[in-house]
Amino acid sequence: MSAPPRSLTLSLPDEAATEALARQFAPLVTGALGQPPGGHFHLQGELGAGKTAFTRALLRECGITGRIKSPSYALLESYKVSNLYFYHFDFYRFSDSREWLDAGFRDLLRNDAVVLIEWPERAGGLLPPPDMQISLVYDDPGRAVTLTAFTARGQTWLNAIVPPPQVPCPPAAPSADA
Repeated sequence: MSAPPRSLTLSLPDEAATEALARQFAPLVTGALGQPPGGHFHLQGELGAGKTAFTRALLRECGITGRIKSPSYALLESYKVSNLYFYHFDFYRFSDSREWLDAGFRDLLRNDAVVLIEWPERAGGLLPPPDMQISLVYDDPGRAVTLTAFTARGQTWLNAIVPPPQVPCPPAAPSADA
């Protein structure tokens, strides 16, 4: 029996904070910290919530050079650094939950690859659980992100994440009675 999912919710005041969070995952997925390389991410959130910005920052930090395109139209962009494969999927355009299977994507969901799936909910319940689910929502003035670990690998990642420093609130103005 597996452990119940654990979550961490953070405030991300701007895109730079989203990118900084993504960069923290790079040594975790590349094996730089002694763990086997690879891992699966499900990225959820409305259009413009930061899913692709997160993915681009992670891929850059992992050593991907050149243009990193959104797979919105192609459905899949793949990359390779050394012997590690990266697969970035976007299921937004799927109208049927089985389309990703019909496209032959199941074979790319390897444990020794980094797999990032935007709009995983479009696959219904047909995808295996990710190591980490990243849910981004607008939270005035920035975003909030909930990281949910579904596997032992994801739990290890969650334990390694350092929350971004919070912007301190300005001190309250002195009252007129003082």
